[in-house]
Amino acid sequence: MRVYPSERIQNVALIAHGGSGKTSLVDVALYDSGAVTRIGRVDDGTSVIDIDPDEVRRRMSLSLKVVPIEWGNGKINLLDTPGYADFVGEVKSGLRAADAAVILVTAEKGVEVGTELAWRFANERHLPRMVFITKLDHENSSFDRTVQSLRDAFGSSIAPLYLPIGHEASLRGVVDLICQRAYTFDNGKPIAAEIPADMADTINRYREMLVESAVECDDELMLRYLDGQAISDEELRHAIQVGVTAGSFVPVVAGSITRNIGVSTLLDTIQRYFPDALAAKPATLNGHLAALAFKTIVDPQRGQITYIRVYSGALKADSRAWNAHSNQEERIGQLLQLRGKQQEIVPEAPAGDIVCTVKLTHTHTGDTLCEKEHPLELEGVSFPEPQFTTAIAPRSKSDLDKLSNAITRIVEEDPSVHTDRDRETAETLLSGVGEAHIDIMIERMQRKFGVEVVKHDLHVPYRETIRKPARANGRFKRQSGGHGQFGDVWLEIEPLPPESTKDFIFENKIVGGVVPKEYVPGVEKGVREALAKGFLAGYPMINVRVALVDGKYHPVDSSAQAFEIAASYGMKEAVPLANPTIMEPIMNVVILAPETNMGDISSDLNTKRGRIQGMESVGDGYQRITAQAPMAEMLHYATDLRSITQGRGSFIMTFAHYEDVPAPVQQHLVEEHAHKEQAS
Repeated sequence: MRVYPSERIQNVALIAHGGSGKTSLVDVALYDSGAVTRIGRVDDGTSVIDIDPDEVRRRMSLSLKVVPIEWGNGKINLLDTPGYADFVGEVKSGLRAADAAVILVTAEKGVEVGTELAWRFANERHLPRMVFITKLDHENSSFDRTVQSLRDAFGSSIAPLYLPIGHEASLRGVVDLICQRAYTFDNGKPIAAEIPADMADTINRYREMLVESAVECDDELMLRYLDGQAISDEELRHAIQVGVTAGSFVPVVAGSITRNIGVSTLLDTIQRYFPDALAAKPATLNGHLAALAFKTIVDPQRGQITYIRVYSGALKADSRAWNAHSNQEERIGQLLQLRGKQQEIVPEAPAGDIVCTVKLTHTHTGDTLCEKEHPLELEGVSFPEPQFTTAIAPRSKSDLDKLSNAITRIVEEDPSVHTDRDRETAETLLSGVGEAHIDIMIERMQRKFGVEVVKHDLHVPYRETIRKPARANGRFKRQSGGHGQFGDVWLEIEPLPPESTKDFIFENKIVGGVVPKEYVPGVEKGVREALAKGFLAGYPMINVRVALVDGKYHPVDSSAQAFEIAASYGMKEAVPLANPTIMEPIMNVVILAPETNMGDISSDLNTKRGRIQGMESVGDGYQRITAQAPMAEMLHYATDLRSITQGRGSFIMTFAHYEDVPAPVQQHLVEEHAHKEQAS
């Protein structure tokens, strides 16, 4: 592949609701550009770019792909993003490297949840965008209805540049509203045709919509339009280009991907109206190398593959660069451009281009490569916070040996996956955007790295405590010939005050030496061990003050170990007298969701024993809910909230405090513990 200058390169993300046809669009674009000789089909598992076995099996994209399309006199790097909500991290990576976005919308369903999210993500990056209405050849499709749903959702800045000719099965071409010419398509190539006579009124109506929306981007044109003066085609195109670049105008293109109608028109429209990579780069860069690693793939055969967007200067093959994050030199080997299994070697990547390279040692997603003499760090990738966490354990000893490396590689590939360790159970915790996200990561660990794991819900860290003071004696005596064992203690226990910052306080109140000082540490150890094991359901006991107030010892038979055992006996006697109870962790929950879902969210939180503490509007039809709820009820809240809001909602959850569990819950936990004890 030839090296294109920056002003002839465009980086365009494809974003949409799942199933809108983003990957199919790339397959057709590759065919129309002459890069491949047949069109790959996602539904057949023959897509040129969805080659991962998980993607082939599921018939859906799971990761970001960057596919160069040579078109006209330039190159369009299409960044194909997954549509499934759990892989929003891949979308964020793609949008970070893109300079514009095409949002796909189906003519059957119009604006969907994923469309709204795509629009919001494009707003976050302030990206110019256009809409491609596809599946116009399907039953129950409607161009008019879809355009109206777009304008209702996103405003009057949206207007079509092209109208479809025909409807559903009769779809055969498009009409260019600017020059008012018709085109049909033969194997993807546009052919001039006559405008159907029955389309005159529709064309006039939509051209008027186009002109009204476009002239708002140019004050002079607006005044002329209001004065009734004619607007030339070139003036209209210029206004559209200014509006698209500024984000104040969103053109709409129409077609069918499966029948290859309008795809070449879309590529032409991208080249005409979207900014080139040189115009889109940050103005602060000064010509020295500045490149961002925005996506990493771990391939068991080829090693680590890193996608790099060059913003300034040029990245050359067989060179060296400075990693501004790790402060280490990085050797750059071959530079590649990938199209699925195909790869082309390029000698360099100028400012604006996207390439990948293999086996970087110190560079991870979000790192900046630059010149050591001119260090700088570009903004990284903003990944979503985890919404779902599960515990995983290796299935066998051999899996245990490979687990750590597999998790490291998975997190390297997808930084929206987090890992941690449960301090109580020593289990590995895996967190991600959703339950399906984690399931696919677990499958990927097995397929790529040969590691099998089992997963289960998080361990809820219940705690036990007491509600009133008590006093009891613990005595341990044993004679077995020779020296015996003897220890006798009196313990007083009481709950710590709420303002206490400690979970446990031990006090030695012995006077007169009835328990020698050398045995007191043994008493404290016995108390601590008893508290760690719990007394009701096996959970650690907290918020307790224990005082050693009296006791007896034997000058020959006493030992620290004997007093340790006596203390544990004393705790077993004292705790039942102190009104023991089980507490559960209560979480602070902050939920961001559409106003229309507030009732359902409130009802669902009530079923989870949650308490809503406040609601406030955050704009764009969204509300922020603050609430508290038991952790045990929120383990699968990512799935529940997605179901309630159709994927529009998100939440953050942090630990708040402990509260007593309700009596039925406590009874269940006690019985469950007793059953486990019997089984063991």
